[in-house]
Amino acid sequence: MIKPNKLKPGDTIATVSLSWGGAGDETLIHRYLIGKARLEEVFGLKVIEMPNTLKGTKFTYEHPEKRAEDLMAAFKDPNIKAIISNIGGDDAIRMLPYIDFEVIKENPKIFMGYSDTTINHLMCHKAGLMSYYGPCVLMEFAENVEMHEYTVDAVIKTLFETDPIGLIESSTNWTSERLEWDSVENQTIRRTMTHEIHGYETIQGHGTVRGKLIGGCIEVLDAARGTAIWPDLDHFEDAILFLETSEEKPTPYLVTLILRSFVATGIIDKIAGIVIGKPQDEAYYEEYKEVYKDVIGFEAGRPDLPILYNMNFGHTSPFFVLPYGAMAEINCDESTFTILEPGVK
Repeated sequence: MIKPNKLKPGDTIATVSLSWGGAGDETLIHRYLIGKARLEEVFGLKVIEMPNTLKGTKFTYEHPEKRAEDLMAAFKDPNIKAIISNIGGDDAIRMLPYIDFEVIKENPKIFMGYSDTTINHLMCHKAGLMSYYGPCVLMEFAENVEMHEYTVDAVIKTLFETDPIGLIESSTNWTSERLEWDSVENQTIRRTMTHEIHGYETIQGHGTVRGKLIGGCIEVLDAARGTAIWPDLDHFEDAILFLETSEEKPTPYLVTLILRSFVATGIIDKIAGIVIGKPQDEAYYEEYKEVYKDVIGFEAGRPDLPILYNMNFGHTSPFFVLPYGAMAEINCDESTFTILEPGVK
């Protein structure tokens, strides 16, 4: 995997709307501008928008080719050092016919986002570029009142520094509280934080395993199977698969079906371990654990496969950053997770 150069204060980055175009809607532009200001003030970056970034929900939905044009142009522009997704959605897959993978490969730079942006990460992966499953503009960067220190530290350590990222500790608190974004007043209200009572949990497995990171939002991964961006099976060899569930809070039955497809396609036989993000609102918290044990431990006959649960990435806040292709370690006995190499060069 090609590892991008690190960010530094003063660098120019571009924001893009690759799925839902809400960042440009009249009722939500205030939140986008807060996220943009945080990128500039907290991290010292210069933020620009691509031509179609803020054209709104209707235009963005109707023109997947324009989303792709923005992404390709951002990669081509040598003055742009990183690209950050505004938000996820549900149809980034419609960009696929318009993507030039050589453009991504020949112009390596940081790309970050999560949720439906999993599709765009798989595009980068196909091109051989390390990308970053992490915060987007409308969520973590535009967090009410101020950003979570945990998220700020993770972004700096992953994207601005060239030391190994190291041990990823569990956040001491978290939130999934929903305060409607179309209310300007809500932006001045801190979301209620919940004290973390579980920490990282080892669902099954013993000892320590290492592998390169690959994964994303489980429902989006399921939608990508069989497409041109789905990784060949050998990309899962000795990998650590990271999975999280969306704000749709998929039922345990749906997660069961998706995991069974991973078993049937040979992925579970290949990987070294799994790390799983905290479910939004801790919905189905215990039920999901049972699903993983049933499908992987019992049905697939892999009770030995290390699975670490309840980690701070995905559809809860705060958020650490997962670099695709980076070597990571699960310690089942200590319930710890470490990223063993730098995120950037």
